[in-house]
Amino acid sequence: MTTSEGDKLTDAQNELYAWIKNYMRDFQHSPSIRQMMQAMGLKSPAPIQSRLKHLQDKGYISWQEGKARTMQIIDEISGVVPIMGSVAAGGLIETYSDVNENLDLSEVLQKKDVFALTVNGDSMIDACIAHGDMVLMEPIKDSNSLRNGTIVSAMVPGLGTTLKYFFKRGGKIFLEAANPAYEPIELNFGDVIFQGKLLAVWRKV
Repeated sequence: MTTSEGDKLTDAQNELYAWIKNYMRDFQHSPSIRQMMQAMGLKSPAPIQSRLKHLQDKGYISWQEGKARTMQIIDEISGVVPIMGSVAAGGLIETYSDVNENLDLSEVLQKKDVFALTVNGDSMIDACIAHGDMVLMEPIKDSNSLRNGTIVSAMVPGLGTTLKYFFKRGGKIFLEAANPAYEPIELNFGDVIFQGKLLAVWRKV
């Protein structure tokens, strides 16, 4: 980890940090405040909480105060997914390709090249995908293998992108909403590019 002068640890902070890393490596979960007190030879939780707060502020750990078991070592957190832009859940809108933010996941993603999109609109509300949600998408390598009913991010060159159910009927592509207020979008197969299929929905509450 690259740190600035202000991010360097004191001896006490470094001692606790090294102990926590060793503990989590051995037991695969974070220690309790009481265990940290015992390891550091302290009789009060206050110094431990202070050191944890400094470790968090300096970017060494992720920790919810009062919930020691939620602790993670920042260097060991993986599964950061790039947010590639927005996708419409209404009509087709212009898509943005600038990558300027990452979605930080607490669980390690096993699938390769997963990306995230922000949902705009309510056309997928009956599929429990609401405006403002993040959808995690798995790239589609072979669009011919898509199954009817798959939720996809589809791009129509020159028009934009949309999140919809995929259906193929009689040589035509139908992108159908999960909201009766929206009509299906009918397209020729060659007129649409399938960017990804839904892997998960991420909602901040």
